[in-house]
Amino acid sequence: MIPRIQTPEHRPVWQTLLAQAVKSTDELLTLLQIDPAQLKTRPLTDNFPLRVPHGFVQRMNKGDSRDPLLLQVLPVQQETVATDGWLCDPLEELDAMPVPGLLHKYRGRALLTVTGACAIHCRYCFRRHFPYADANPTSDHWQPSIKYIEQHPDITELILSGGDPLTLTDARLQSLTDRLADIEHLHTLRIHTRLPIVLPERVDAGLLAWLASQRQKLVMVVHSNHPNEVDAAVIDAMSQLSRAGVTLLNQSVLLQGVNDTATTLINLSERLFAAGVLPYYLHQLDRVQGAAHFDVDTATARKLIAEVSACLPGYLVPRLVQEIPGMPGKTPL
Repeated sequence: MIPRIQTPEHRPVWQTLLAQAVKSTDELLTLLQIDPAQLKTRPLTDNFPLRVPHGFVQRMNKGDSRDPLLLQVLPVQQETVATDGWLCDPLEELDAMPVPGLLHKYRGRALLTVTGACAIHCRYCFRRHFPYADANPTSDHWQPSIKYIEQHPDITELILSGGDPLTLTDARLQSLTDRLADIEHLHTLRIHTRLPIVLPERVDAGLLAWLASQRQKLVMVVHSNHPNEVDAAVIDAMSQLSRAGVTLLNQSVLLQGVNDTATTLINLSERLFAAGVLPYYLHQLDRVQGAAHFDVDTATARKLIAEVSACLPGYLVPRLVQEIPGMPGKTPL
């Protein structure tokens, strides 16, 4: 059961729900009525502990230790196995950081890690080892990144990422975008976020007001991997974002045991489209240390996307891609 929400008048509901997120393996398994003895879970680590909102837990199937939503967040022993070729910085992002917190890998766009915080800790996260302290993703350290963008007129699109940018308060988001508003060559603001999926309460009047105040064209790329993640609350949140004029796209990661069937991927695309979201990317798993047990080989991935393409119109088929360091963009597979 979700704890009763007790929110001071000055504190939005989403912040209270975020603070109440499940942070213990024992608590998570108890909520799901799963005997821990059935699992080979490892102790939580200081650098990447379990974290998952109660609302997301409610979408999991009780008693099912192989639930596809549970598998994305539950720490397991396989994460401790060192795998050759799987790295702490698989995308070589630290080599593409001209100033702390700003990644400039591709022509025309840059990415700002505005925070290291997330509402949910996905076990396959390619930034699970990212040195956020060194990248300085806080408001006190945004100025060098903003200056860099100002000095590079070829950057027409800025991606707000993290962590998850929507874990920031509306006031902090406004503080950042106020500094970006005067950069004439910056035409598009893209927000990469999982919050509207895992914590749809984040889409509230305050967030919608911040979005409405933006000068740049707004694109939001949400992250959903399985159709069971898209419930009525998520659909309502997507509807509000769409009415606010935000272009909505989805990116997924292909994960063994989670969404590695054509039926699941087809259902996900159809569910997203019903919510007003277009499928964008289906990523081959980034080879980050600790996530090798989620890997789906490329031949299988190509077969799956061919099956999806045979059943859906082209606009509902996500592009199967892999990010390869040094390439000028995502590599289609």
